[in-house]
Amino acid sequence: MNEIKKSIFERPLWVTLFALTAAVAWGWAYPLIKLGFDEFGITRDMTGSKMLFAGVRFTLAGIIVLAIAAATKKRFTVNTNNGWGYIFLFSLLNTTLHYTFFYIGLSHSDGARAAILNSLGVFLLVLLACLFYKSDKLTLRKIIGCAIGFAGILALNTGNTSSAGFDYMGDGMIILNTICAAFAGIMTRGLGKHTDIFAGTGYSLAIGGVMLIFPGIIMGGTLPHITLYGVVILMLLISISALGFTIYNKLLTCNPIGKIAIYNSLIPVVGAVTSSLCLDEPFYWKYLLAAILATAGIYIINKGKG
Repeated sequence: MNEIKKSIFERPLWVTLFALTAAVAWGWAYPLIKLGFDEFGITRDMTGSKMLFAGVRFTLAGIIVLAIAAATKKRFTVNTNNGWGYIFLFSLLNTTLHYTFFYIGLSHSDGARAAILNSLGVFLLVLLACLFYKSDKLTLRKIIGCAIGFAGILALNTGNTSSAGFDYMGDGMIILNTICAAFAGIMTRGLGKHTDIFAGTGYSLAIGGVMLIFPGIIMGGTLPHITLYGVVILMLLISISALGFTIYNKLLTCNPIGKIAIYNSLIPVVGAVTSSLCLDEPFYWKYLLAAILATAGIYIINKGKG
């Protein structure tokens, strides 16, 4: 009887399918971003252009989510007096600062090194959730699951020889990006208390996207070459953002955060495999090992009630 009353976003099978969908979608974003940069003529040192590209992507994704929310008659009102302030802060952390730090860091860091540091956000969110929410208790199972999931990401990057010292513009920016993403994940449940989560997701993407566009333009950012193929790639990225954030945010409001966040350990694995498919990058068997370890981490964390 209790199972019937549960939302589809709380039923174990659907939670798994939705979380996997979001993780796989975000994994595909890695090669698509690289293809988009190439097609639009955005070079490695054009940080302003990268921010502009990201801003257009998230602003349009937010508008699409809001349009779908309106079509499905979701509630757009903001409940509390400080609701808009909360949405603005969430937009700043979840979109603007998150992706500003990410793109700057990626421009100054080896890709494999950035992937390892960026994945720390998954496990930071799992641990922070244990501090902020009673539904997320720190258990031995979660510690083991996180350790195995992180081992998968380390396996993904075995054989890379980068050993340079800590770089503030590279490593430092990536770490700031992971901190922003983790705290935004903690704030997601609160977002649902201020407004409908679908509308809130649309607001945050659109507002955060606009706050990326303006500094991108100020930094001299442009989209040098606009082609039909480039627009198609951008539309795919917009769809990934709209789908991924809508599903992920809804899951975070309905389930223990740690059980959802761990699925993101699959993102760099999917990104590596899809990059092999789309960018003619070599495929390594370590990708399979990384996928097995990430899946094991997900299973261990989700097999219990806590």
